[in-house]
Amino acid sequence: MSTFIRGGTVVTAEQSVRADVYCADGVIKAIGLDLDVPAGAEIIDASGQYVMPGGIDPHTHMQLPFMGTVASEDFYSGTAAGLAGGTTMIIDFVIPDPEQPLMEAYQTWRGWAEKACADYSFHVAVTWWDDSVHADMGKLVREEGINSFKHFMAYKGAIMCDDEVLYNSFTRALELGAMPTVHAENGELVFQLQQKLLAMGMTGPEAHPLSRPPAAEGEAANRAIRLAEVIGCPLYLVHVSTSDALNEITRARNSGQRVYGEALAGHLLLDESVYQNPDFEAAAAHVMSPPFRSKSHQDALWKGLQSGNLQTTATDHCCFCADQKAAGKDDFTLIPNGTAGIEDRMAVLWTHGVGTGRLTPQEFVAGTSTNTAKIFNIHPRKGSIQVGADADIVVWDPEGTRTISKTTHHQKIDFNIFEGMEVKGIPSHTLSAGKVVYAKGELKVERGAGQYVKRPAYAPAFHALEKIADANQPVPVKRN
Repeated sequence: MSTFIRGGTVVTAEQSVRADVYCADGVIKAIGLDLDVPAGAEIIDASGQYVMPGGIDPHTHMQLPFMGTVASEDFYSGTAAGLAGGTTMIIDFVIPDPEQPLMEAYQTWRGWAEKACADYSFHVAVTWWDDSVHADMGKLVREEGINSFKHFMAYKGAIMCDDEVLYNSFTRALELGAMPTVHAENGELVFQLQQKLLAMGMTGPEAHPLSRPPAAEGEAANRAIRLAEVIGCPLYLVHVSTSDALNEITRARNSGQRVYGEALAGHLLLDESVYQNPDFEAAAAHVMSPPFRSKSHQDALWKGLQSGNLQTTATDHCCFCADQKAAGKDDFTLIPNGTAGIEDRMAVLWTHGVGTGRLTPQEFVAGTSTNTAKIFNIHPRKGSIQVGADADIVVWDPEGTRTISKTTHHQKIDFNIFEGMEVKGIPSHTLSAGKVVYAKGELKVERGAGQYVKRPAYAPAFHALEKIADANQPVPVKRN
């Protein structure tokens, strides 16, 4: 089976050029003007459209067990929704319970993901520390193609890492050539503020952002970055939502530190007023961590993307329906944290990024696909339009429009945080491994067609960093 995309403009992170694209055997075989159409190829007319690398969402949580329930979106429905929106790969999270072996949790998630209809990979969270965690990190990198480890600095009493765990895990990641990532919020401060607000009688969703102020994110971001600086390892901060955290990233990058930041589509477009809705269901549907912030923080995040101090965009796609959110009806700390967005990320970022002049089409490709592929070491296989790359492609209609709604989306959730938003710029076709899986509103997905993508360790670049770290070690003073 082969596919021929004719007459479009190929847009990559580096350039735009008119070209046909021919795909066969799951990869891109040829790119050029006026190519001959091979016999039997399915033809897509891309006239007036852009041909771009499929989106890569580096932050999703499919069927995550969390806060006493399980996310409503599984790996099949979630990746199908992603394909409908132009996202052809996800990097999800394996999150072991405290004291659960990392390899055991990893195998559980691999089993759940076998039903995926788009390609996938995993970050693995480190939620505790002992010698077995040290050993399992080695197995995951060397045998399973995991090159990133997640650390929650929030959720006290559950999966929160203290500084000892961060130090040990960051150090081990450096040894292995893996990337530490962090959810940066001061978990102790959040916990104390939650108790204070509950004692004051503030039990509804309006208390959620008050319990997680911007300073809590800024402090944790600074702490993680400084730890990484001393250890000598790079660092990736997920869902950066405040100028406080962005300022810490910018400072570190300006000093030459390898620090990367991720912005969520929701944090770029929604503000904290959503928590003031008198309808509990509507307010609770927006409860996620970090919470939505004031418009000034949104402006800062857009500037972070424009300046290159934030490199990637994601969704933190983690779906909980109204009946699940109702667990926190009388206590906001019990509302399962999470919102959706995998189907809408590309369209809302094009509309409010490229459509407003904030981003160029090339910057859009970089922020939705290529930078993630580069940072997590799967480029040029992913995130590129070039001969030999995986044929994960979105044909993008810049004039196409739709109205986002929970009644028409493919996401397995009864709420949409972008409800009613008109978007201009949508996929007309999505290809996964060269096969058309979405065409003009029709999904054509196959359960289990997605493949697990191994991501190699970062050596030799990390070895160079390790040598720098070694060079900074103190030398004992010889005394008579």
